Amino acid sequence: MHTFKELVDSFETFFTRKHFPPAPATLYEPGEYFLSRGGKRIRPVMCLMGNELFDAIQPDSWAVATAIELFHNFTLIHDDIMDAAPLRRGMETVHVKYGESTALLAGDVMMIRAYEQLSSVQTQYLPRILQLFNKTAREVCEGQQLDMDFEKAPSVPLNDYIHMITLKTSVLLAASLQTGAVLGGASEGNCQHMYEFGKNLGIAFQVQDDYLDAFGDPEKFGKEVGGDIRQNKKTFLLLHALETASPEQRKQLQELMQENLPDKVQQVLQLFRACNVDAWATKLKDQYLQTALHHLDAIAVVSARKKPLRDLAEFLIHREY
Repeated sequence: MHTFKELVDSFETFFTRKHFPPAPATLYEPGEYFLSRGGKRIRPVMCLMGNELFDAIQPDSWAVATAIELFHNFTLIHDDIMDAAPLRRGMETVHVKYGESTALLAGDVMMIRAYEQLSSVQTQYLPRILQLFNKTAREVCEGQQLDMDFEKAPSVPLNDYIHMITLKTSVLLAASLQTGAVLGGASEGNCQHMYEFGKNLGIAFQVQDDYLDAFGDPEKFGKEVGGDIRQNKKTFLLLHALETASPEQRKQLQELMQENLPDKVQQVLQLFRACNVDAWATKLKDQYLQTALHHLDAIAVVSARKKPLRDLAEFLIHREY
């Protein structure tokens, strides 16, 4: 069995190559530029880990992992356009560097390249893999649209936000693990437990992400905390604060969301603490993590084989950056 770090290194070596033809350079260079920026490679490596839980890693898993990483990067290129984001991974975003029209096409052709990777999968697996990939791709788009809808909504129920996060973030983690399990020869029951493990882990991951943005150590987090607060993003923390605050606290929060005061972040954090949002978020994160680990425990393979996935789950959810 390989550790997550070992598989990240192996996938990085495998993935670091030209993914597009040389011409027309105006179409393909932006895609190569974006892919060369690197990334955490969590999703493709989860595919490999999902396979290795049940059997030696199959050649098809490398193709599917590549397709998953290309699809994920396609979503990032388009997300950056929708968010008008100037930077990604410390570099200019594709639409800033090459223009919006080219960025749209670069994202489109990256998605097509992902399907070309999938087409190489053995025929006995291909229908199942394509069905899951297509369902996931559609759900990710639904999640992104809901996220944009919520930006304009005056209020968002917490359950609706969790549904959005499940679609936008969790289903791709879940599908990455499940495609690997399918290629590893897992039973239907084991495949379902693998999916639920990834889905619940993804929600816990987002809770931790929201928590770190507000309460993280800037030196460990790698950036200034409070970015979500400054952008008035509806996060787990803000939604819970609005649900549990007193009428006066709720009025203060709503007023702060309409303003850009120099001490806005500090004022909002003070209100978050007064509403015990930090303790609540930690508890919620742990609840989703425990549900994820319950599904991992239920998978019918010897427990020693599950250690890399358990270690990864603990790292992702208890990280401080």
